[in-house]
Amino acid sequence: MRIKRFILLEEFQTNTYLVWDERTKYSIIIDPADKANVIIENIKEENLCLKYIINTHGHADHIGANAELKEKTNAKIIIHPEDKDMLIDPQKNLSAFFDQNIVSAPADMLVNDKEIITFGSYELEVIHTPGHTKGGISLYCKDANLLFTGDTLFFEGIGRTDIYGGNFNVLKNSIIEKLFSLPENTIVYPGHGAKTFIKHEKKYNPYVGLLKMTDYLSP
Repeated sequence: MRIKRFILLEEFQTNTYLVWDERTKYSIIIDPADKANVIIENIKEENLCLKYIINTHGHADHIGANAELKEKTNAKIIIHPEDKDMLIDPQKNLSAFFDQNIVSAPADMLVNDKEIITFGSYELEVIHTPGHTKGGISLYCKDANLLFTGDTLFFEGIGRTDIYGGNFNVLKNSIIEKLFSLPENTIVYPGHGAKTFIKHEKKYNPYVGLLKMTDYLSP
């Protein structure tokens, strides 16, 4: 599996990931924040076929290039059912608050917890991780030992929970129950910031690390 990370929306430092199977050239784009032309140039350079546009959640800084990518590649847009309305509602995706009014093409596919997304020879397991938004998802590839977490889990941080659809306790439970149960050497590719590992976050994340985990598991 090949992964190329872009920061296409400097204001929010959102990570956009182009991921592909070198053998088959099938690819996906995760959270295309902006600048569809840059993404398309890279797809052409690598001679890729873009199969899916996957949004880990529906906030504007993760869906900004959806519409143009859909138009120019005909790739299918994927999101969780709880966030599908955010794609087409600037109030819910928060772009209205920045006077941008971003509207994506609607979702082509809705995915739920434990469903599988396949591209080339790779499979991504959908893990529903609400808390930042109601429909937030993480994407786990067991064969490649990696996890895309969107705005659920960052390097020593977590996504905001004080905005539409956010809930700190729900987010904390999503991380502890669903993500911290993965192998500790799993590489974490977050929606913002540097990559990390499950082991590191269990030990050092001040919001959901080992001390918090002990509190959560205690009677």
